[in-house]
Amino acid sequence: MPGSSFGQIFRITTFGESHGVAIGAVVDGCPAGLEIDENFIQSELDRRRPGQSKLVTQRKESDTVEILSGVFEGKTTGTPIGLLIRNADARSKDYSHIADKYRPSHADFTFQEKYGHRDYRGGGRSSARETAARVAAGAIAKLFLKQNNIDIKAFVSRVGEIEVEKDYAQLDLSQVEATPVRCPDLAVAEKMMDLILQVKKAGDTVGGYISCIITGCPVGLGEPVFDKLHADLGKALLSINACKGFEIGSGFAGVTMRGSEHNDAFFKENGKIKTRTNYSGGVQGGISNGMDIYFKTAFKPVATIVKSQESINMAGETVEVTGKGRHDPCVLPRAVPIVEAMAALVVADHLLRQRAARV
Repeated sequence: MPGSSFGQIFRITTFGESHGVAIGAVVDGCPAGLEIDENFIQSELDRRRPGQSKLVTQRKESDTVEILSGVFEGKTTGTPIGLLIRNADARSKDYSHIADKYRPSHADFTFQEKYGHRDYRGGGRSSARETAARVAAGAIAKLFLKQNNIDIKAFVSRVGEIEVEKDYAQLDLSQVEATPVRCPDLAVAEKMMDLILQVKKAGDTVGGYISCIITGCPVGLGEPVFDKLHADLGKALLSINACKGFEIGSGFAGVTMRGSEHNDAFFKENGKIKTRTNYSGGVQGGISNGMDIYFKTAFKPVATIVKSQESINMAGETVEVTGKGRHDPCVLPRAVPIVEAMAALVVADHLLRQRAARV
């Protein structure tokens, strides 16, 4: 199956299915000598794992990561790093009722049509469980970026109609983990959590936004044509399950401005060139300009709902589909570390590509 690998120099390949023995990733291209903090990698997985609060699916997985290769005496050796996460609480019987049915807005129909055969247990390879492997690989990318003073922080900025009104610079991002919904505006977070629980009780789901900020990124990352930094970020983020939208900087709101308002004027401060505004979101001409990179992603409501829905089966007959098993009423709280991981993989790859571009 093509499309299971991502990146050029800092490259990952993920494998495994939701109800298989395990999922995992192979990380290739990570420089030798990077100190690997296994506790940090596990802490990132703990942020994504199911069962961590009433707001998310109650599937019980420890998501304990095993490092199989590429690390010796606590440091990377420059060889491929093998990461394995075993599945412990898969309940395949929860999906027997949809073995021949297509769930609305899932990959069941398209996967069947493309490959002629599918794993209906939790969606198999199409399941969001695959993203645990991305988070593990992204944690290694984060360790590499930390060594280069680059930091990535994401947070839930909207759930349904409830949105954080403040600019990210006005928020205390150290408060992201203060609540299960991962919103640093604590008053807004309470409203978000109430809404998610209401939606869950009604047997429905809800979507929203995740915002992300990359600080400390040097000037020069990205390419001016097809591999623009923001284009690669967009591809990375849109590859996450349920992500349906990506905008960077002023995004769609920029169309309401004139060029004279939107242009980011340059100035020099303490020997460093900066911009007075940052409507570009830290990327100009596809290349980072040294300012904060900030973007927003939109996640749709989770497709699996308890309410009965009309669909068809593999024979083309009209059927009723009712969600069973354990599912998230809102994907956003667990998606925050996934967004950070994918952003980290992009930036790590472009950092290494930039080093290779100049002597």
